[in-house]
Amino acid sequence: MIEFGSAAALEESDVEALLVPVRAERVWDGSGEWVAERLGEELTAFLDASDFTGKLGQVAAFPGTGLIPFSSVVLVGLGKAPDVEAVRCAAGAAGRALHRVRSVATTLHAAVDGGAEAVALGFILGQYSFERHRSEPKPAQTLSVRLIGAGDADLAAAGRGRVLAEAVTLARDLINEAPIDKPPEALAQVARGIGERTGVRVRVYEEEEIEAEGFGGLIGVNAGAANPPRMVEMWYEPKDARAFLAFVGKGIVFDSGGLSIKGAAAMETMKTDMSGAAAVFAAVQAIATLGLPVKVLGIAPLTENMPGGSALRPGDVLRARNGKTIEVLNTDAEGRLVLADGLSLAAEAEPDLIVDVATLTGACVIALGEEIAGVFGTGGGMERVQQAAEAAGERVWPLPLPDDYRKKIDSDVADMRNTGVNRYGGAINAALFLREFVGEVPWAHLDIAGPARASETSHYVVKGGTGFGVRTLVALAELAAGT
Repeated sequence: MIEFGSAAALEESDVEALLVPVRAERVWDGSGEWVAERLGEELTAFLDASDFTGKLGQVAAFPGTGLIPFSSVVLVGLGKAPDVEAVRCAAGAAGRALHRVRSVATTLHAAVDGGAEAVALGFILGQYSFERHRSEPKPAQTLSVRLIGAGDADLAAAGRGRVLAEAVTLARDLINEAPIDKPPEALAQVARGIGERTGVRVRVYEEEEIEAEGFGGLIGVNAGAANPPRMVEMWYEPKDARAFLAFVGKGIVFDSGGLSIKGAAAMETMKTDMSGAAAVFAAVQAIATLGLPVKVLGIAPLTENMPGGSALRPGDVLRARNGKTIEVLNTDAEGRLVLADGLSLAAEAEPDLIVDVATLTGACVIALGEEIAGVFGTGGGMERVQQAAEAAGERVWPLPLPDDYRKKIDSDVADMRNTGVNRYGGAINAALFLREFVGEVPWAHLDIAGPARASETSHYVVKGGTGFGVRTLVALAELAAGT
């Protein structure tokens, strides 16, 4: 992982490349003026030919030509009125452009308050690639970034950005991993590893315990799979905790749809259906690493959803951990079945707030697109998650939980059904279903079916699993801690 340090001045930066931030209409900062003065008309002509104006995310690379003590200069656009997110985006775009360069110096962090953390986060995530299965991997080569003029506070902020980036990277790696290499037990082992590194207490429920504990939704979804399920608990319990949060992540490691089988094209990205569990694992790791004074319980029900000979059938009835019964009419609406058990388990611990994170419904993607998550909630939970997401730079949008819609999941034979009476309002129906399992505990539901996976690379978001939700959960813990 990249080391972030400081440099007193441009001339003292013994690095390969200089990264220069440029605002719209080529408005330079001090480092840009220094470079422009030394490179002169040659630089201007190059930028004119490249149509580089400083628009957000634009990148232009120019050789040092011996006139400055750098092998190359990379200019990155910040747009007209940059904020922290603009710095993240610019750092991500620059990180990709500089991925073969071992050492970099920059003043990008000075563009806005809070810029050092944004540079570290954006730069690292922009350089992300999943290389494990390539015969000739080509990971990023950058080893160090020097923040010119940075003080101790800047370096501390960059360190926090690095911790967040490491957590998001963990989530991305888990999401992008092939389904054959991440059965439930393998993911449970990841949680154990986090516990060993951070001191987080980890409990893994195996088959006999899952049955004994009454996790009926998890048992039902797993019925057609060859690999046994797991239920993971992760406990971060600092002595000075100021609040108690519970995070529940959907962990369907591959979703075929079960007997309500998906089409072949729809299955191509279903290794990402455990993005919620990945976000919970990574957020707990980051919160523990940062030492935040907040007690956190992370829960992840883990299983495949497969159409084996003993698979769950439409018309079957399951009993969740809290005793409520569910008529299953579509086995491809399985995430809510395992979350029913996870949420019930979380509610028993009586936290101050439960947040579940799940790639739950295509309906939410239709409503909000691929880059915005839907958020629902009770007891002020939705508003708290909105505030955290805004602080973290992850986009969410509130959706309603109308009581009169509850009848849409009424069942003729059980307490509820796992799908609505028709296809309309599917994200709302799913959220109303989940509400049945949180009791009186304040709760928020993040439907990340859209932003959990990126269909193309943009700034610091790289095509594939995004790790969406990690930063929001960490920000939520920071807000709860008052830090």
